[in-house]
Amino acid sequence: MPLASAMVLLFLVLDPLGNIPLFAGALRRVAPERRLRVLVRELLIALAVLLFFLVTGRFLLHLLRVEQSSLSVAGGVVLFLIAIQMMFPFGPGMTGDSPEEEPLIVPLAIPLVAGPSAIATIILFTSLEPAHLPKWLLAVVCAWLASALILLFSAKLSQLLGERVLTAMERLMGILLMMVAVQTLLTGIARFFGG
Repeated sequence: MPLASAMVLLFLVLDPLGNIPLFAGALRRVAPERRLRVLVRELLIALAVLLFFLVTGRFLLHLLRVEQSSLSVAGGVVLFLIAIQMMFPFGPGMTGDSPEEEPLIVPLAIPLVAGPSAIATIILFTSLEPAHLPKWLLAVVCAWLASALILLFSAKLSQLLGERVLTAMERLMGILLMMVAVQTLLTGIARFFGG
């Protein structure tokens, strides 16, 4: 997979536009002067988690004896489910109500940024092309950086674009992610029957 495709795919999976209202809700009870510090801290924790799985994910799969075809099929299913939720949101999401205290790691860093779908996507990258770790590292950092910039300016973006535009953009991203999910699923099935 080319670097640009990997960055776009991971950016879609990280879903920063869809996370804007969730981040706003989780940070609502945080003192305004601490919000930026909390947001930066949570984004850096999420990056550390993503990089951890980038380095160790392939070894975990080897330890669990998971084949690449199984990972492709599972990754396609996870991406497909994330795409459906992006296009047809339901319920309050995976975070529930915001806690009274300042959020730490959960729900902002994990699972909103470094969630199961992002981790599965990163492991999928490294298992398909294990020799290209620097390329995957660059893809993760670039996708995270783009997402982080959107989330850091989420309040201004929300005011500028409005809720309807953000919703439309998230649904468009969901459609793109669904196409990638179907291709990943088909690749896994073809690899299973071919090998």
